[in-house]
Amino acid sequence: MTDEHVQLLLEEVRQLRKLVELLAEPAIAQRDAKLRGELRNIVGSSIKKQRSVFLMDGSRTQKQILAQTGVNQGDLSDMVGKLETAGLLADGRKQPKLAISIPPDFFDVNAKAK
Repeated sequence: MTDEHVQLLLEEVRQLRKLVELLAEPAIAQRDAKLRGELRNIVGSSIKKQRSVFLMDGSRTQKQILAQTGVNQGDLSDMVGKLETAGLLADGRKQPKLAISIPPDFFDVNAKAK
């Protein structure tokens, strides 16, 4: 198998994963309802904080999240601490990673509370 074939196969697997996540979202939302409510309470209506949460996948440091979103350093640090206390972080504060999955429209005003 060539690198090109491997890349094509990986892309197909990624597409399948997206489809499975889409189909599973109602069940995930029900399972994580309490944690998702807590996440909304902690993050609030700040667009910068909301964008920051979507970058919390464990691959970025808080400093990198600051640079990409422009969120206030104190606000981000405080939010990450609250997320950790609430059990919403999987791997600690240094490179924050949400312990639950959220859909791309999670913070949209017109989206249902999922």
